[in-house]
This record gives sequence, structure tokens and C-alpha cells, in this order.
Amino acid sequence: MRADIDSLVTRIAGSSDFIKLDSTKCNMCGRCLVVCTMGLWKKKGKKAYIADDYKSRCVECGACYQVCEADAIDFHYPSGGKGVVYERG
Repeated sequence: MRADIDSLVTRIAGSSDFIKLDSTKCNMCGRCLVVCTMGLWKKKGKKAYIADDYKSRCVECGACYQVCEADAIDFHYPSGGKGVVYERG
């Protein structure tokens, strides 16, 4: 499935961090793990974390931010037109 998604987008290098996790707020509800179509969220002990290479794999849907019941995830679109450009779909 990832190959299918990758064929729909062009990534512009240089995006700053656009997802931040406040691990002190994370209650490991697991919603971010379930909703992320790219499988970027993982579980470590009783906390969630996002893959180190998320900037190059994230499709910037913001679903993880929207479903986080503990308000532990901060998401904003990359500034300056950087990030994902959808070409088809």
C-alpha cells in the first residue's frame, strides 16, 4: 500500500518538524497507531512515539492529531509550501 501512496505525491525536502508528541500527556490510547495509514506511530512501553523518518513518509493528513484523546500530539502543516504535494488523487 505504501508504494501506491508514494506514487501519488512529490516530497519537497527541507520540511521542519510538523508533528510533535508531548510524551507526558500520552496515555497510550493507541488511536494514533490505528489511524496512521503509513504506520508511522509505534508503541514503546506505555508510550507512543513517531518514526524518526516521519517527515519523509508522512502524508500530512493530520489524522493522528485529530484522534488523540489526550491532546498529546501537536500537528501543523509545514510552512513555506514544503512537505507533500499531491499530484493525483
